[in-house]
Amino acid sequence: MNSTMGSTKVVGGNAVTRALTGSPLIAVTLYLAIAGGLLLMAGLSIADVIAHRQALAQTSDLLDQLRGRKGGAKNAAAVMAEHPGTPFLEGPTVTVAGANLLQRVAAAVGNVGGSVQSSQVDVTGAQTKDGFVGLVVSCELEQPALQKLLYDLEAGMPFLFVDQLDVQVPQTTALSDAPTGRVRVILGVSGQWQAGKSGG
Repeated sequence: MNSTMGSTKVVGGNAVTRALTGSPLIAVTLYLAIAGGLLLMAGLSIADVIAHRQALAQTSDLLDQLRGRKGGAKNAAAVMAEHPGTPFLEGPTVTVAGANLLQRVAAAVGNVGGSVQSSQVDVTGAQTKDGFVGLVVSCELEQPALQKLLYDLEAGMPFLFVDQLDVQVPQTTALSDAPTGRVRVILGVSGQWQAGKSGG
């Protein structure tokens, strides 16, 4: 009985060998399937390595940007040379400081070809107790000049903060779709008044 079982196993093994050697198509198909599986595994490994490299590059870029921001504090002298003036609003009283703020913003609007329509200086609000003077100004200017105005206000001296920005674009018809028309801008700007702490 054992010899019969042993001969059955040999016959079964011989059947697979005979099928592979007798039909080259089956052997080639099996070879291609195994080779394809190996290539797929290699491709997935390479894609994983590339994804890790990209993540590492993005992390390195972010680290460089953060180092650049820290290094930006070292370049404060260069910024002061580029934008001369004091970082605080000056004036013996908060009213004079508000007038200086209005003059600074109006000059910035005029420098980009805009015109001030109305303005309101806030010298009695909650910000004033913290040493800040606020201003809301309505102006008209060309749409491309808005970015220059915002840069001038936030990068120049004294240090100013844009707290509010409302842009009203005029209605355009299908024939006049020009994106470079004049826009009405409402700006809320604030700055710190130095004499608020040092003056008596």
